[in-house]
Amino acid sequence: MTEIDTAISPYDGYVYAYPHKTAYRPLDPRPALRDVWAGERTDALFLYLHIPFCEMRCGFCNLFTRTGAPEELVGAYLDALERQAYALREALPDPRFAVAAVGGGTPTYLSPAELNRLFDLTENVLGTDLRAIPVSVETSPATATADRLAVLADRGATRVSIGVQSFVDAEARAAVRPQRRSEVEAALGRIRDAAFEVLNIDLIYGIDGQTPRSWRYSLDSALEWRPEELYLYPLYVRPLTGLGRRDRDWDDQRLDLYRVGRDHLLEAGYEQVSMRMFRLPGSGGSTEYCCQTDGMVGLGCGARSYTRSLHYSYEYAVAARHVRAIIDDFVRLPAGEFTVANVGFRLDDEEMRRRHLIQSLLQADGMARAGYRERFGGDVMDDFGVELSRYAGLGWLESDRDLVRLTPEGLAYSDAIGPALFSGRVEALMQAYEER
Repeated sequence: MTEIDTAISPYDGYVYAYPHKTAYRPLDPRPALRDVWAGERTDALFLYLHIPFCEMRCGFCNLFTRTGAPEELVGAYLDALERQAYALREALPDPRFAVAAVGGGTPTYLSPAELNRLFDLTENVLGTDLRAIPVSVETSPATATADRLAVLADRGATRVSIGVQSFVDAEARAAVRPQRRSEVEAALGRIRDAAFEVLNIDLIYGIDGQTPRSWRYSLDSALEWRPEELYLYPLYVRPLTGLGRRDRDWDDQRLDLYRVGRDHLLEAGYEQVSMRMFRLPGSGGSTEYCCQTDGMVGLGCGARSYTRSLHYSYEYAVAARHVRAIIDDFVRLPAGEFTVANVGFRLDDEEMRRRHLIQSLLQADGMARAGYRERFGGDVMDDFGVELSRYAGLGWLESDRDLVRLTPEGLAYSDAIGPALFSGRVEALMQAYEER
């Protein structure tokens, strides 16, 4: 590693979408959804259903979610989702969904009856039988009960993702996620008994007190279940989270632990899809969202929706009181409020090109130059060659006539490279965002 390498922190931010939601702003005037979707392809949409409830809030969590929601609030939230779905159906008279995901929060916070109601909503209002398409659902050890999993299996879920984070009880407590390994193992057993096509296990590295040995122990414990997918997340301590309120430095050994985890899974026969995702060859993939496919429809107050030129959602927050206020407002919205886009980001041609580059480059397969040319009419190296040359000089990026791709060391620095490629406009909006 050269001197300049050590000056670059490998953990600036997780680019799960571009632009980040903190770059969204209130839309004025608020465009009608019918106009937003006019001219867009609607024959292979992605449906995302957001459930903003959890039984507990982990110390590292900065998701839009609240804990301890009473039954009446959950019912009111599902009522609001139904009103939103009807408004969407008016804007998109004949939507065709190719893939769906239910996230949160923790969707299995819902009772079996509430889960059935959620699936009924997609069938009765949107005209979409989720049994006919790949469907991913997130769960947790405490809520992956047999009766809930039975509903998911019956209604067509093909992938279940469970956040385990660590198989070491002391590490789970250090991450402010109180759980016992016995509870985790029992939940995994129930998921396997339900025979979903894909089991994904989420693990975290960089937890206080974690060592390479204990990290391998968690990896081996996960591998005993032979999950089709594994996600390895570096611990981020973000503002307004439980861990973020502690005066500690959590960034000493994450890069070493990443390499330990990567090499361990590769030796176990997994293929690397991105910095975070590892997959058994020949399994999974059916519920992945293609990062270059616009046409994502989100239902719920924390969901995003994507068209080619507009990303939109509702207000975003992390702090509990603000999240509660937004959810309380959402469940009271009349039907007419769901016919417009409220908060969002308009992408011009340069931002579309940048989004394509960032979200392709952070995949292990890299970006096909021909696909970029077909979509934008130019070559990616003409558009971004100056910015990319820095990483080529570090040995983190390679290119030929067909591909632009991160090297293995470049993938390790995905959370530095991605944010560094943000536009000045997006960076300015993110910096001006008032955390709440």
